Amino acid sequence: MSNIVPHPASYRDPSGFIFEHEGKIYRQVNKSYAASFEQLHNSGLYQQLVSKGDLIAHTETNINISGSRDWFTTLLPEQLPFISYPYEWCFDQLRDAALLTLSINRSSMEQGMILKDATPYNIQFLHGRPVFIDTLSFDRYEADQPWIAYRQFCENFLFPLYLEHYLGIDCIPWLRNYLDGIPVDTTARLLPWKSKWNLGVRLHVLLQNKIKQAGQGNGSQKIVFSKQKMLHLLQHLESIVANIKPGYPSQSNWSNYYEETILGQDYLKEKEKIFMKMLGLLNYSTVADLGANDGHFSTMLAKSSKLVIAIDSDSRCINRLYQRCKTESVKNIVPLVNDLSNPSPSLGFNNKERESLGKRIKADLVVALALIHHLAISKNLPLPMLANYFSSFSPQLIIEFVPKEDEKLKQLLSGRRDIFDHYTKDDFEKSFSDYYTILASETIPGTGRVLYCMKRK
Repeated sequence: MSNIVPHPASYRDPSGFIFEHEGKIYRQVNKSYAASFEQLHNSGLYQQLVSKGDLIAHTETNINISGSRDWFTTLLPEQLPFISYPYEWCFDQLRDAALLTLSINRSSMEQGMILKDATPYNIQFLHGRPVFIDTLSFDRYEADQPWIAYRQFCENFLFPLYLEHYLGIDCIPWLRNYLDGIPVDTTARLLPWKSKWNLGVRLHVLLQNKIKQAGQGNGSQKIVFSKQKMLHLLQHLESIVANIKPGYPSQSNWSNYYEETILGQDYLKEKEKIFMKMLGLLNYSTVADLGANDGHFSTMLAKSSKLVIAIDSDSRCINRLYQRCKTESVKNIVPLVNDLSNPSPSLGFNNKERESLGKRIKADLVVALALIHHLAISKNLPLPMLANYFSSFSPQLIIEFVPKEDEKLKQLLSGRRDIFDHYTKDDFEKSFSDYYTILASETIPGTGRVLYCMKRK
């Protein structure tokens, strides 16, 4: 081979691998996958899925870039502007990704193919919707054989959704610890007794766990499955996933921050005016909106940006934003659940399969509105550390400073001792001036809050 190195997350499938070359991501198809690759195209399945927006498009090249003896062809797929991971998704994102997986599998079976794996890492969010990105996941369908990816689908999609539904807590972030999915025995132990009355739980959790405990491997491995039974299984899974909902209220303490803020609608209108004025001072294409809440400012940014990565630790806020993007056909916002005081780290073998959040965000502009006090006060993060942190993401920053006199900040200090002597406007400006040049600052009328527009030194 040449000096081409497969991506650290692309070593599990002998059918091929992805790699970077001259700033672009390519996918090599190996000879062992040639027959399935040709069937994917000759059957019309590839064109059908691409035309629906379900599968990422690619162009084929006859150049053996890697120099590998296993080479069959090289694909240049549509380039993804940002990579997210399942443990960063909200409930509806994971549910939509599950439904896409099942829909693609049904379409594949109609063309004599089937998905050989069902990992959520095969899906990314592009143009406002989930899209399948692994062209090498399609295999020839063998009559009377079960779906070998059934357990993988359950452990990565169905079980996290079931757990959130029945436990009423955020369980999707657990996928950060369970990179291969939440095991069936763990799920069976965690689900409450009342769930046992649900037919889907009995079939897909309890029965599968019983078979596993009996030492029979994959849930339905030794059962003959006709094509009709397979389609019924997929339809049943689709029905479950389509109707499952989170077991907690759609609202949280911060869900209606801008609708019901104690500062009133005048605060929001004045803030919008100053914000738009500051945007006019900057050039940007990709924006990271940190502490996006329900995406009020993210949707404003989307009108003048190619891509907005909207991040908040509140999964319910992000779920509302995702729903809004779907309803209003906003296609350039990627909503993500992430706690910036404990962001997604590098994970997987040798900590290289899944990159940290910091390595993945490459933005022209970072926006951090009504966020700094949460990190500095609630999380005890010093201002100099925060200034350094923000500067690592982007050369430009619009940030809001919230003083101690602010009612929202007083709520954060309620019931605890004020040890934050260095949380002042002067300390804020000094800390951020070490990394940025302040281009403009303006106090929001009627408040002590200040918006700053900065450029990294």
